[in-house]
Amino acid sequence: MGNRYGWVVVAAGAIITCVAMGAMFALPVYLQPIAEETGWTRAGISGAMTVGFIVMGFAGFGWGTLSDRIGARPVVLMAAALLGAGLVLASQTRDLVVFQFAYGGLVGASGGAFFAPIISATLGWFDKNRSLAVSLVSVGGGIAPMTMSPLAGYLIETIGWRAAMFWIAVGAMVVVVPVALLIRRAPGATDVPAPAAGAAAPVAGEQSGFAVLRTPQFLVLAGTFFLCCAAHSGPIFHTVSYAMICGATLTAATGIYAIEGVAGLFGRILFGTLADRIGVRKVIVAGLALQAVGIYAYIYLSEITQFYMLASVLGLAYGGVMPLYAVLAREYFPPRLLGTVLGAATMTSSIGMAFGPVGGGWLYDTFGTYHWLYIASAAVGIAAAAMALAFPPATRDEGDRPSQMQPA
Repeated sequence: MGNRYGWVVVAAGAIITCVAMGAMFALPVYLQPIAEETGWTRAGISGAMTVGFIVMGFAGFGWGTLSDRIGARPVVLMAAALLGAGLVLASQTRDLVVFQFAYGGLVGASGGAFFAPIISATLGWFDKNRSLAVSLVSVGGGIAPMTMSPLAGYLIETIGWRAAMFWIAVGAMVVVVPVALLIRRAPGATDVPAPAAGAAAPVAGEQSGFAVLRTPQFLVLAGTFFLCCAAHSGPIFHTVSYAMICGATLTAATGIYAIEGVAGLFGRILFGTLADRIGVRKVIVAGLALQAVGIYAYIYLSEITQFYMLASVLGLAYGGVMPLYAVLAREYFPPRLLGTVLGAATMTSSIGMAFGPVGGGWLYDTFGTYHWLYIASAAVGIAAAAMALAFPPATRDEGDRPSQMQPA
């Protein structure tokens, strides 16, 4: 079937990330109904997501390293079982600690398998159109807010949050398991090929997976990924609640995720195409700057139409930027190490994501407003754009020789 099978892997990855990650990141839709029924604090419920991000990060490193050895397919199948078990347990418990373990521990552990292994498998199939291919895989994450979050909102209003979470768990298993069987490792993916024309100088092929994690290339990649996710995790998680405080209904507020998802689809395609043409580094810096501006603008909103308008901008920015970290990693590191590299990068990004939900909940519980969340997140977003400027430029970015940065 040749390299054309790579597009099958792209489609399978998009479906899996849509359903699996959509099921995990639908927790903001459950936040208020859970708080009203159980009496748990917002910070306590949000803490499940914080635990989930931390666990997802460390698990992602493990899943990524494991996928370098056994491939992405068995990794995704094992993670699907964890996802279903975690959601079912979370839907039935009446204890906050058990809820945090189920949603944060089990669901979070599964989430680490739906980025690094799938993206690593995808990158192995492509030399040309690499940015576009990775962006299309991540389209699943963009579609998720348009499908899984509204579905969760509808089910919550119809049958309650517990039954909604249970049936979403069942549906996720039914979809993810058979689709995961389509994922294959590219022929020769364990080889060390020559770098693509116009790419930055890669890390030496003889290095081990753990050695490359000490290189300047990885440290800048991980630092930027961390700050990017730390910036947008709080706004993403708490904006539905913020909109409801401003007078929006649950259904209308959930629509913010749908708008962000649609915008993210365009962002992934637009940013991916631009990255293939003008260089991934430039596009990442511009996208991070736009994200910071969009986050800060939330403090001026009061009507649902304004939330929708800004959601389109923010969704375009972070939706377009997120897949490009993997593309940049492919320019610096050989395919045989990508699972480890992307797993480690995901771990740092997940730690960044962990600050937003609990931090936003704490700021709201302390000050009675979400404004300080958006101000702090915007500042972190500016730091992410500044960190991105430290990326070693590719030849096509600067019209000069490839970067000669060496391992530390």
